Amino acid sequence: MNDLEKAQSCITQVTQQEPYLTGENVIIAVLDSGIDYFLPEFRSADGQTRILAIWDQTGQPDAAQGKMPPRGYREGVLYTKEMINEALALGRESGQRLVPVFDVSGHGTAVTGVAAGTGMGVAPGADLLVIKLGSPQADSFPRTTQLMRGVNYAVNLGVELGRPVVVNLSFGNTYGDHQGNSLLERFIDNASEIGKSAIIVGSGNEGASGGHTAGVIQDGGSRVVELAVGGYETGLSIQLWKFYQDVLNLVIISPGGERTTLDLSDIREAQAVRRTLEQTELLCYLGRPLPYNVQQEIFIDMIPTGNYLNSGVWRLELQPVSLVTGDYRMYLPGYAVRSAETGFFLPTPEMTITIPSTARRAITVGAYDLTRRSYADFSGRGYVYSYIGGRTDVSRTDVSRTDVSRTDVSWTDIVREQQIIADVKPDLTAPGVGITVPMPNGGYEQVSGTSFATPFVAGAAALLMEWGIVRGNDRFLYGERLKAALIRGAQPLAGVAVRPDSRIGWGTLCVQQALASMQ
Repeated sequence: MNDLEKAQSCITQVTQQEPYLTGENVIIAVLDSGIDYFLPEFRSADGQTRILAIWDQTGQPDAAQGKMPPRGYREGVLYTKEMINEALALGRESGQRLVPVFDVSGHGTAVTGVAAGTGMGVAPGADLLVIKLGSPQADSFPRTTQLMRGVNYAVNLGVELGRPVVVNLSFGNTYGDHQGNSLLERFIDNASEIGKSAIIVGSGNEGASGGHTAGVIQDGGSRVVELAVGGYETGLSIQLWKFYQDVLNLVIISPGGERTTLDLSDIREAQAVRRTLEQTELLCYLGRPLPYNVQQEIFIDMIPTGNYLNSGVWRLELQPVSLVTGDYRMYLPGYAVRSAETGFFLPTPEMTITIPSTARRAITVGAYDLTRRSYADFSGRGYVYSYIGGRTDVSRTDVSRTDVSRTDVSWTDIVREQQIIADVKPDLTAPGVGITVPMPNGGYEQVSGTSFATPFVAGAAALLMEWGIVRGNDRFLYGERLKAALIRGAQPLAGVAVRPDSRIGWGTLCVQQALASMQ
Protein backbone atom coordinates (compact mmCIF):
# COMPACT_ATOMS: atom_id res chain seq x y z
CA MET A 1 0.00 0.00 0.00
CA ASN A 2 1.31 3.44 -0.86
CA ASP A 3 0.57 6.98 0.28
CA LEU A 4 -1.56 7.72 -2.80
CA GLU A 5 -3.92 4.87 -1.99
CA LYS A 6 -4.21 6.06 1.59
CA ALA A 7 -4.77 9.67 0.57
CA GLN A 8 -7.36 8.77 -2.08
CA SER A 9 -9.23 6.72 0.52
CA CYS A 10 -9.09 9.74 2.90
CA ILE A 11 -7.03 7.75 5.41
CA THR A 12 -4.00 10.00 5.85
CA GLN A 13 -6.40 12.88 6.50
CA VAL A 14 -7.36 11.27 9.82
CA THR A 15 -4.13 9.42 10.70
CA GLN A 16 -1.47 12.07 10.04
CA GLN A 17 -3.46 14.96 11.46
CA GLU A 18 -6.26 15.37 13.99
CA PRO A 19 -7.65 13.11 15.32
CA TYR A 20 -4.48 10.99 14.65
CA LEU A 21 -6.24 7.63 14.52
CA THR A 22 -4.30 4.35 14.47
CA GLY A 23 -6.87 1.73 15.42
CA GLU A 24 -5.52 1.52 18.97
CA ASN A 25 -7.35 -0.92 21.26
CA VAL A 26 -9.38 -2.30 18.36
CA ILE A 27 -8.91 -5.95 17.36
CA ILE A 28 -8.67 -6.84 13.68
CA ALA A 29 -9.30 -10.55 13.14
CA VAL A 30 -8.04 -11.93 9.83
CA LEU A 31 -9.41 -15.34 8.83
CA ASP A 32 -7.21 -16.53 6.01
CA SER A 33 -4.19 -18.66 5.08
CA GLY A 34 -2.04 -17.79 8.09
CA ILE A 35 0.71 -15.22 8.58
CA ASP A 36 4.47 -14.77 8.65
CA TYR A 37 4.52 -13.42 12.19
CA PHE A 38 8.26 -12.69 12.01
CA LEU A 39 7.84 -9.77 9.61
CA PRO A 40 8.38 -6.24 10.99
CA GLU A 41 4.89 -5.30 9.71
CA PHE A 42 3.38 -7.27 12.58
CA ARG A 43 5.66 -6.08 15.39
CA SER A 44 5.66 -2.99 17.55
CA ALA A 45 8.60 -0.59 17.85
CA ASP A 46 10.20 -2.70 20.60
CA GLY A 47 10.18 -5.80 18.43
CA GLN A 48 7.32 -7.48 20.28
CA THR A 49 4.43 -9.00 18.37
CA ARG A 50 1.19 -7.10 17.79
CA ILE A 51 -0.66 -10.40 17.46
CA LEU A 52 -2.88 -11.26 20.42
CA ALA A 53 -3.12 -14.88 19.33
CA ILE A 54 -2.91 -17.21 16.35
CA TRP A 55 -5.45 -20.00 16.08
CA ASP A 56 -4.00 -22.47 13.59
CA GLN A 57 -6.96 -24.68 12.72
CA THR A 58 -4.65 -26.99 10.74
CA GLY A 59 -2.47 -27.72 13.79
CA GLN A 60 -2.60 -30.94 15.80
CA PRO A 61 -3.32 -30.49 19.52
CA ASP A 62 -0.70 -31.88 21.90
CA ALA A 63 -1.57 -31.52 25.57
CA ALA A 64 1.87 -32.69 26.69
CA GLN A 65 3.48 -29.73 24.89
CA GLY A 66 0.78 -27.29 25.96
CA LYS A 67 -0.55 -26.97 22.42
CA MET A 68 -4.32 -26.93 22.65
CA PRO A 69 -7.23 -25.35 20.78
CA PRO A 70 -9.05 -22.35 22.27
CA ARG A 71 -11.25 -23.12 25.24
CA GLY A 72 -14.55 -24.54 24.02
CA TYR A 73 -13.20 -25.70 20.65
CA ARG A 74 -11.81 -29.06 19.58
CA GLU A 75 -9.63 -28.47 16.54
CA GLY A 76 -6.31 -26.77 15.90
CA VAL A 77 -3.83 -25.08 18.23
CA LEU A 78 -4.00 -21.65 19.85
CA TYR A 79 -0.68 -19.83 20.14
CA THR A 80 -0.78 -16.96 22.63
CA LYS A 81 0.99 -13.63 22.44
CA GLU A 82 3.52 -14.87 25.00
CA MET A 83 4.32 -17.94 22.89
CA ILE A 84 4.73 -15.82 19.75
CA ASN A 85 7.09 -13.42 21.52
CA GLU A 86 9.12 -16.36 22.79
CA ALA A 87 9.38 -17.64 19.22
CA LEU A 88 10.49 -14.21 17.98
CA ALA A 89 13.22 -14.11 20.61
CA LEU A 90 14.57 -17.45 19.38
CA GLY A 91 14.85 -16.29 15.76
CA ARG A 92 13.08 -17.61 12.69
CA GLU A 93 14.62 -21.10 12.44
CA SER A 94 14.20 -22.10 16.10
CA GLY A 95 11.11 -19.98 16.69
CA GLN A 96 9.10 -21.69 13.97
CA ARG A 97 9.62 -24.99 15.76
CA LEU A 98 8.00 -23.50 18.85
CA VAL A 99 5.16 -21.78 16.92
CA PRO A 100 4.96 -23.70 13.62
CA VAL A 101 2.56 -21.37 11.82
CA PHE A 102 3.27 -20.78 8.12
CA ASP A 103 1.57 -18.98 5.26
CA VAL A 104 2.30 -21.01 2.16
CA SER A 105 0.23 -18.93 -0.26
CA GLY A 106 1.09 -15.54 1.27
CA HIS A 107 -2.53 -14.44 0.98
CA GLY A 108 -3.15 -14.00 4.71
CA THR A 109 0.14 -12.15 5.23
CA ALA A 110 -0.72 -9.75 2.40
CA VAL A 111 -4.25 -9.08 3.63
CA THR A 112 -3.10 -8.48 7.20
CA GLY A 113 -0.38 -6.12 6.01
CA VAL A 114 -2.90 -3.94 4.19
CA ALA A 115 -5.32 -3.85 7.10
CA ALA A 116 -2.84 -3.20 9.90
CA GLY A 117 0.81 -3.45 8.89
CA THR A 118 3.06 -1.44 11.20
CA GLY A 119 4.70 0.48 8.37
CA MET A 120 2.12 0.33 5.61
CA GLY A 121 -1.27 -0.64 7.03
CA VAL A 122 -4.43 1.39 7.38
CA ALA A 123 -4.64 0.78 11.15
CA PRO A 124 -1.07 0.23 12.40
CA GLY A 125 -2.11 0.60 16.04
CA ALA A 126 -4.69 -2.18 16.03
CA ASP A 127 -4.10 -5.52 17.72
CA LEU A 128 -4.27 -8.59 15.51
CA LEU A 129 -6.05 -11.91 15.84
CA VAL A 130 -4.96 -14.39 13.19
CA ILE A 131 -7.07 -17.45 12.40
CA LYS A 132 -5.52 -19.85 9.90
CA LEU A 133 -8.48 -21.66 8.42
CA GLY A 134 -8.41 -25.43 8.54
CA SER A 135 -9.04 -27.93 5.79
CA PRO A 136 -12.54 -29.39 5.49
CA GLN A 137 -13.28 -32.41 7.63
CA ALA A 138 -14.61 -35.61 6.11
CA ASP A 139 -18.20 -35.00 7.28
CA SER A 140 -18.49 -31.25 6.73
CA PHE A 141 -18.98 -28.81 3.89
CA PRO A 142 -15.59 -27.41 2.77
CA ARG A 143 -14.33 -24.76 5.16
CA THR A 144 -17.79 -23.58 6.17
CA THR A 145 -17.65 -24.96 9.70
CA GLN A 146 -14.05 -23.80 10.15
CA LEU A 147 -15.00 -20.31 9.04
CA MET A 148 -18.02 -20.20 11.34
CA ARG A 149 -15.95 -21.31 14.31
CA GLY A 150 -13.35 -18.67 13.50
CA VAL A 151 -15.89 -15.86 13.30
CA ASN A 152 -17.54 -17.08 16.49
CA TYR A 153 -14.22 -17.13 18.33
CA ALA A 154 -13.28 -13.64 17.12
CA VAL A 155 -16.49 -11.84 18.09
CA ASN A 156 -16.70 -13.62 21.46
CA LEU A 157 -13.07 -12.74 22.23
CA GLY A 158 -14.06 -9.11 21.77
CA VAL A 159 -16.87 -9.55 24.27
CA GLU A 160 -14.52 -11.28 26.72
CA LEU A 161 -11.93 -8.49 26.48
CA GLY A 162 -14.51 -5.71 26.29
CA ARG A 163 -13.07 -4.43 23.00
CA PRO A 164 -14.43 -3.75 19.50
CA VAL A 165 -13.60 -6.33 16.81
CA VAL A 166 -13.33 -6.07 13.04
CA VAL A 167 -13.46 -9.40 11.18
CA ASN A 168 -11.83 -9.52 7.71
CA LEU A 169 -12.97 -12.22 5.25
CA SER A 170 -11.10 -11.88 1.96
CA PHE A 171 -12.49 -14.88 0.13
CA GLY A 172 -15.74 -16.49 -1.02
CA ASN A 173 -17.30 -19.08 -3.29
CA THR A 174 -20.09 -19.22 -5.84
CA TYR A 175 -22.21 -21.96 -4.29
CA GLY A 176 -25.66 -20.79 -3.22
CA ASP A 177 -28.66 -18.78 -4.38
CA HIS A 178 -26.89 -15.46 -3.61
CA GLN A 179 -29.97 -14.20 -1.76
CA GLY A 180 -28.57 -14.28 1.78
CA ASN A 181 -30.35 -17.51 2.67
CA SER A 182 -27.54 -20.03 3.17
CA LEU A 183 -26.43 -21.28 6.55
CA LEU A 184 -23.18 -19.30 6.34
CA GLU A 185 -24.84 -16.05 5.29
CA ARG A 186 -27.41 -16.26 8.08
CA PHE A 187 -24.68 -17.17 10.56
CA ILE A 188 -22.71 -14.03 9.65
CA ASP A 189 -25.84 -11.92 10.04
CA ASN A 190 -26.32 -13.34 13.54
CA ALA A 191 -22.63 -13.09 14.47
CA SER A 192 -22.59 -9.41 13.53
CA GLU A 193 -24.92 -8.76 16.45
CA ILE A 194 -22.49 -10.18 19.04
CA GLY A 195 -20.53 -7.56 20.95
CA LYS A 196 -19.27 -4.45 19.20
CA SER A 197 -18.23 -5.94 15.90
CA ALA A 198 -18.11 -5.38 12.16
CA ILE A 199 -17.69 -8.15 9.58
CA ILE A 200 -16.04 -7.03 6.33
CA VAL A 201 -16.27 -9.35 3.31
CA GLY A 202 -14.86 -9.06 -0.21
CA SER A 203 -17.28 -9.25 -3.15
CA GLY A 204 -15.06 -11.72 -5.02
CA ASN A 205 -13.40 -11.67 -8.42
CA GLU A 206 -16.12 -13.25 -10.55
CA GLY A 207 -17.40 -10.12 -12.32
CA ALA A 208 -15.78 -10.90 -15.67
CA SER A 209 -15.22 -14.65 -15.30
CA GLY A 210 -18.21 -15.83 -17.36
CA GLY A 211 -19.41 -18.06 -14.55
CA HIS A 212 -22.93 -16.69 -14.13
CA THR A 213 -25.90 -16.26 -16.42
CA ALA A 214 -29.51 -15.35 -15.77
CA GLY A 215 -32.68 -14.55 -17.65
CA VAL A 216 -36.43 -14.87 -17.94
CA ILE A 217 -38.24 -17.71 -19.70
CA GLN A 218 -41.36 -16.69 -21.57
CA ASP A 219 -44.54 -18.76 -21.79
CA GLY A 220 -44.65 -20.72 -25.01
CA GLY A 221 -40.92 -20.55 -25.68
CA SER A 222 -37.85 -22.39 -24.47
CA ARG A 223 -34.63 -20.74 -23.36
CA VAL A 224 -31.31 -22.31 -24.44
CA VAL A 225 -28.20 -21.58 -22.39
CA GLU A 226 -24.89 -22.40 -24.08
CA LEU A 227 -21.91 -23.42 -21.99
CA ALA A 228 -18.37 -23.76 -23.34
CA VAL A 229 -16.33 -26.47 -21.64
CA GLY A 230 -12.62 -26.13 -22.29
CA GLY A 231 -10.18 -28.92 -22.96
CA TYR A 232 -8.70 -30.97 -20.13
CA GLU A 233 -11.47 -30.09 -17.68
CA THR A 234 -11.47 -32.79 -15.02
CA GLY A 235 -14.81 -31.86 -13.52
CA LEU A 236 -17.44 -29.13 -13.43
CA SER A 237 -20.69 -28.36 -11.65
CA ILE A 238 -23.68 -26.27 -12.65
CA GLN A 239 -26.19 -24.71 -10.27
CA LEU A 240 -29.66 -23.76 -11.51
CA TRP A 241 -31.71 -21.65 -9.10
CA LYS A 242 -35.35 -20.79 -9.77
CA PHE A 243 -38.62 -20.03 -8.04
CA TYR A 244 -40.39 -23.17 -6.90
CA GLN A 245 -43.68 -21.96 -8.40
CA ASP A 246 -42.14 -21.98 -11.88
CA VAL A 247 -42.46 -25.46 -13.37
CA LEU A 248 -40.16 -26.47 -16.22
CA ASN A 249 -38.12 -29.28 -17.68
CA LEU A 250 -34.39 -29.20 -18.33
CA VAL A 251 -32.89 -30.76 -21.43
CA ILE A 252 -29.11 -31.28 -21.40
CA ILE A 253 -27.41 -31.67 -24.79
CA SER A 254 -23.77 -32.75 -25.10
CA PRO A 255 -21.30 -31.36 -27.69
CA GLY A 256 -21.85 -34.49 -29.80
CA GLY A 257 -25.63 -34.09 -29.80
CA GLU A 258 -26.62 -36.67 -27.19
CA ARG A 259 -29.41 -35.46 -24.92
CA THR A 260 -31.27 -36.24 -21.73
CA THR A 261 -34.31 -34.64 -20.11
CA LEU A 262 -34.75 -33.92 -16.42
CA ASP A 263 -38.44 -33.79 -15.55
CA LEU A 264 -38.79 -31.06 -12.92
CA SER A 265 -42.58 -30.86 -13.10
CA ASP A 266 -43.41 -33.15 -10.19
CA ILE A 267 -40.60 -33.29 -7.63
CA ARG A 268 -42.34 -34.50 -4.46
CA GLU A 269 -39.08 -34.90 -2.59
CA ALA A 270 -35.43 -34.17 -3.26
CA GLN A 271 -33.89 -36.81 -5.47
CA ALA A 272 -30.68 -37.73 -7.25
CA VAL A 273 -30.63 -38.73 -10.91
CA ARG A 274 -27.68 -40.26 -12.77
CA ARG A 275 -27.28 -39.90 -16.55
CA THR A 276 -24.39 -40.35 -18.99
CA LEU A 277 -23.82 -38.35 -22.19
CA GLU A 278 -20.84 -39.38 -24.29
CA GLN A 279 -17.88 -39.70 -21.88
CA THR A 280 -19.41 -37.49 -19.21
CA GLU A 281 -21.46 -38.72 -16.28
CA LEU A 282 -24.09 -36.35 -14.90
CA LEU A 283 -25.05 -36.60 -11.25
CA CYS A 284 -28.13 -34.43 -10.91
CA TYR A 285 -29.62 -33.29 -7.61
CA LEU A 286 -33.23 -32.21 -8.03
CA GLY A 287 -33.97 -30.16 -4.97
CA ARG A 288 -36.98 -28.76 -3.16
CA PRO A 289 -37.27 -25.64 -1.02
CA LEU A 290 -35.62 -25.93 2.37
CA PRO A 291 -36.87 -24.64 5.73
CA TYR A 292 -34.68 -21.56 5.28
CA ASN A 293 -34.90 -21.07 1.50
CA VAL A 294 -37.92 -20.80 -0.81
CA GLN A 295 -35.75 -21.14 -3.91
CA GLN A 296 -35.41 -24.45 -5.76
CA GLU A 297 -31.95 -25.75 -6.64
CA ILE A 298 -31.02 -28.08 -9.47
CA PHE A 299 -27.37 -29.13 -9.10
CA ILE A 300 -25.54 -30.95 -11.89
CA ASP A 301 -22.16 -32.50 -11.19
CA MET A 302 -20.25 -33.34 -14.39
CA ILE A 303 -17.77 -36.20 -13.95
CA PRO A 304 -15.61 -37.66 -16.73
CA THR A 305 -15.82 -41.42 -17.26
CA GLY A 306 -12.22 -41.18 -18.45
CA ASN A 307 -9.72 -38.42 -17.76
CA TYR A 308 -11.60 -35.34 -18.98
CA LEU A 309 -15.07 -33.99 -19.66
CA ASN A 310 -16.28 -33.76 -23.23
CA SER A 311 -15.07 -30.36 -24.38
CA GLY A 312 -17.09 -28.12 -26.67
CA VAL A 313 -20.51 -26.51 -26.43
CA TRP A 314 -23.01 -27.96 -23.99
CA ARG A 315 -26.61 -26.76 -24.24
CA LEU A 316 -29.06 -26.44 -21.39
CA GLU A 317 -32.61 -26.01 -22.67
CA LEU A 318 -35.20 -24.72 -20.20
CA GLN A 319 -38.65 -25.83 -21.35
CA PRO A 320 -41.56 -24.11 -19.58
CA VAL A 321 -44.49 -26.13 -18.29
CA SER A 322 -46.18 -23.55 -16.06
CA LEU A 323 -44.60 -20.18 -15.30
CA VAL A 324 -45.25 -17.43 -12.78
CA THR A 325 -42.04 -15.39 -12.96
CA GLY A 326 -39.86 -17.32 -15.41
CA ASP A 327 -36.71 -16.08 -13.64
CA TYR A 328 -33.67 -18.35 -13.48
CA ARG A 329 -30.01 -18.04 -12.49
CA MET A 330 -27.07 -20.37 -13.19
CA TYR A 331 -23.65 -20.47 -11.54
CA LEU A 332 -20.41 -22.32 -12.24
CA PRO A 333 -17.57 -22.85 -9.74
CA GLY A 334 -15.20 -19.91 -9.30
CA TYR A 335 -12.73 -18.98 -12.00
CA ALA A 336 -9.78 -20.32 -9.99
CA VAL A 337 -11.00 -23.93 -10.22
CA ARG A 338 -11.96 -24.05 -13.90
CA SER A 339 -10.08 -23.36 -17.11
CA ALA A 340 -10.19 -19.94 -18.72
CA GLU A 341 -12.01 -21.48 -21.72
CA THR A 342 -14.91 -22.72 -19.60
CA GLY A 343 -17.84 -20.36 -19.16
CA PHE A 344 -21.26 -19.29 -20.41
CA PHE A 345 -21.47 -17.84 -23.92
CA LEU A 346 -23.76 -15.03 -22.76
CA PRO A 347 -22.68 -14.40 -19.16
CA THR A 348 -24.49 -12.04 -16.83
CA PRO A 349 -22.11 -9.90 -14.74
CA GLU A 350 -24.82 -8.84 -12.28
CA MET A 351 -25.14 -10.97 -9.12
CA THR A 352 -21.58 -12.25 -9.38
CA ILE A 353 -20.68 -11.30 -5.80
CA THR A 354 -19.50 -14.36 -3.94
CA ILE A 355 -20.82 -15.96 -0.79
CA PRO A 356 -20.66 -14.95 2.07
CA SER A 357 -20.42 -11.31 0.88
CA THR A 358 -24.14 -11.66 0.16
CA ALA A 359 -24.87 -11.69 3.91
CA ARG A 360 -27.14 -8.73 4.55
CA ARG A 361 -25.37 -7.41 7.65
CA ALA A 362 -21.85 -7.85 6.30
CA ILE A 363 -20.05 -4.81 4.93
CA THR A 364 -19.39 -5.94 1.37
CA VAL A 365 -16.40 -4.47 -0.46
CA GLY A 366 -15.73 -4.33 -4.19
CA ALA A 367 -12.55 -3.16 -5.93
CA TYR A 368 -11.69 -0.22 -8.15
CA ASP A 369 -8.57 0.77 -10.06
CA LEU A 370 -7.10 3.85 -8.41
CA THR A 371 -4.69 4.59 -11.27
CA ARG A 372 -7.46 4.70 -13.86
CA ARG A 373 -10.11 5.90 -11.43
CA SER A 374 -12.42 3.23 -12.78
CA TYR A 375 -14.34 0.19 -11.66
CA ALA A 376 -12.28 -3.04 -11.74
CA ASP A 377 -14.11 -5.34 -14.12
CA PHE A 378 -13.13 -8.48 -12.20
CA SER A 379 -14.86 -7.21 -9.06
CA GLY A 380 -18.02 -9.11 -8.22
CA ARG A 381 -21.19 -7.19 -8.99
CA GLY A 382 -24.24 -7.22 -6.79
CA TYR A 383 -27.68 -5.71 -6.89
CA VAL A 384 -29.74 -2.64 -6.11
CA TYR A 385 -33.16 -3.46 -4.71
CA SER A 386 -35.57 -1.13 -2.95
CA TYR A 387 -38.59 -1.26 -0.73
CA ILE A 388 -41.56 1.05 -1.19
CA GLY A 389 -44.44 0.77 1.20
CA GLY A 390 -43.55 -2.82 1.99
CA ARG A 391 -43.16 -3.85 -1.66
CA THR A 392 -39.98 -5.55 -2.75
CA ASP A 393 -40.56 -5.74 -6.49
CA VAL A 394 -39.04 -2.36 -7.33
CA SER A 395 -35.50 -1.71 -8.51
CA ARG A 396 -33.61 1.30 -9.78
CA THR A 397 -33.79 -0.14 -13.29
CA ASP A 398 -37.58 -0.41 -13.05
CA VAL A 399 -38.63 2.72 -11.17
CA SER A 400 -41.43 3.35 -13.68
CA ARG A 401 -43.55 0.89 -11.71
CA THR A 402 -43.50 3.32 -8.80
CA ASP A 403 -44.57 6.36 -10.80
CA VAL A 404 -41.31 8.05 -9.84
CA SER A 405 -39.54 7.54 -13.15
CA ARG A 406 -38.00 10.95 -13.62
CA THR A 407 -35.02 12.14 -15.58
CA ASP A 408 -34.59 15.51 -13.88
CA VAL A 409 -33.48 14.11 -10.51
CA SER A 410 -30.95 11.57 -9.32
CA TRP A 411 -31.77 8.19 -7.85
CA THR A 412 -30.69 9.59 -4.48
CA ASP A 413 -33.32 12.31 -4.80
CA ILE A 414 -35.95 9.74 -5.72
CA VAL A 415 -34.98 7.64 -2.70
CA ARG A 416 -35.31 10.69 -0.46
CA GLU A 417 -38.58 11.95 -1.92
CA GLN A 418 -40.35 8.59 -2.11
CA GLN A 419 -38.96 7.15 1.14
CA ILE A 420 -37.38 4.27 -0.70
CA ILE A 421 -35.04 2.15 1.39
CA ALA A 422 -32.33 0.70 -0.82
CA ASP A 423 -30.84 -2.77 -0.29
CA VAL A 424 -27.46 -2.58 -1.99
CA LYS A 425 -24.50 -4.91 -2.55
CA PRO A 426 -21.61 -4.26 -2.60
CA ASP A 427 -21.81 -1.54 0.01
CA LEU A 428 -18.73 0.33 -1.26
CA THR A 429 -15.43 -0.14 -3.06
CA ALA A 430 -11.77 0.39 -2.19
CA PRO A 431 -8.49 0.25 -4.15
CA GLY A 432 -7.91 -3.29 -5.39
CA VAL A 433 -5.56 -3.10 -8.38
CA GLY A 434 -1.76 -3.11 -8.11
CA ILE A 435 -1.73 -3.02 -4.30
CA THR A 436 1.72 -3.36 -2.69
CA VAL A 437 1.66 -6.04 0.01
CA PRO A 438 4.19 -7.82 2.25
CA MET A 439 5.11 -11.41 1.44
CA PRO A 440 6.26 -14.27 3.68
CA ASN A 441 10.03 -14.31 4.35
CA GLY A 442 10.30 -10.65 3.41
CA GLY A 443 9.87 -8.49 0.35
CA TYR A 444 6.83 -6.91 -1.26
CA GLU A 445 4.72 -7.64 -4.31
CA GLN A 446 1.91 -5.95 -6.20
CA VAL A 447 -1.37 -7.83 -6.28
CA SER A 448 -4.93 -7.24 -7.43
CA GLY A 449 -8.32 -8.47 -6.27
CA THR A 450 -11.15 -7.70 -3.90
CA SER A 451 -9.15 -9.68 -1.33
CA PHE A 452 -6.92 -6.61 -0.99
CA ALA A 453 -9.68 -4.00 -1.21
CA THR A 454 -11.41 -5.63 1.75
CA PRO A 455 -8.64 -4.94 4.32
CA PHE A 456 -8.68 -1.26 3.33
CA VAL A 457 -12.21 -1.14 4.70
CA ALA A 458 -11.37 -3.42 7.64
CA GLY A 459 -8.60 -1.01 8.65
CA ALA A 460 -10.92 1.96 8.08
CA ALA A 461 -13.51 0.33 10.34
CA ALA A 462 -10.87 -0.02 13.07
CA LEU A 463 -10.03 3.68 12.79
CA LEU A 464 -13.67 4.69 13.11
CA MET A 465 -14.26 2.31 16.03
CA GLU A 466 -11.23 3.76 17.81
CA TRP A 467 -12.65 7.26 17.42
CA GLY A 468 -16.15 6.23 18.41
CA ILE A 469 -15.90 3.38 20.91
CA VAL A 470 -12.37 3.53 22.35
CA ARG A 471 -12.24 7.34 22.67
CA GLY A 472 -15.86 7.58 23.75
CA ASN A 473 -17.15 9.82 20.96
CA ASP A 474 -19.79 7.31 19.80
CA ARG A 475 -20.00 4.08 21.76
CA PHE A 476 -22.45 2.60 19.27
CA LEU A 477 -20.24 2.96 16.21
CA TYR A 478 -20.27 -0.68 15.11
CA GLY A 479 -22.43 -3.01 13.04
CA GLU A 480 -25.04 -1.34 10.87
CA ARG A 481 -24.28 2.09 12.33
CA LEU A 482 -20.67 1.74 11.20
CA LYS A 483 -21.82 0.58 7.77
CA ALA A 484 -24.06 3.64 7.53
CA ALA A 485 -21.09 5.91 8.27
CA LEU A 486 -18.95 4.26 5.61
CA ILE A 487 -21.59 4.51 2.89
CA ARG A 488 -22.49 8.06 3.91
CA GLY A 489 -18.85 9.02 3.38
CA ALA A 490 -18.43 7.10 0.12
CA GLN A 491 -17.40 9.19 -2.88
CA PRO A 492 -18.44 9.03 -6.57
CA LEU A 493 -16.36 7.16 -9.15
CA ALA A 494 -15.80 8.32 -12.72
CA GLY A 495 -17.95 6.47 -15.22
CA VAL A 496 -20.66 5.59 -12.72
CA ALA A 497 -23.23 8.33 -13.05
CA VAL A 498 -25.86 7.11 -10.62
CA ARG A 499 -25.48 5.71 -7.13
CA PRO A 500 -26.16 3.23 -5.61
CA ASP A 501 -24.81 0.96 -8.32
CA SER A 502 -24.41 -2.81 -8.59
CA ARG A 503 -20.69 -2.40 -9.38
CA ILE A 504 -19.53 0.08 -6.73
CA GLY A 505 -22.42 0.22 -4.29
CA TRP A 506 -22.60 3.68 -2.72
CA GLY A 507 -19.14 4.71 -3.93
CA THR A 508 -15.47 4.58 -2.98
CA LEU A 509 -14.00 4.52 0.51
CA CYS A 510 -13.39 7.90 2.18
CA VAL A 511 -12.62 7.60 5.90
CA GLN A 512 -12.50 11.34 6.52
CA GLN A 513 -16.02 11.87 5.17
CA ALA A 514 -17.30 8.81 7.04
CA LEU A 515 -15.93 10.28 10.26
CA ALA A 516 -17.36 13.70 9.49
CA SER A 517 -20.81 12.18 9.01
CA MET A 518 -20.79 10.99 12.63
CA GLN A 519 -19.56 14.22 14.24
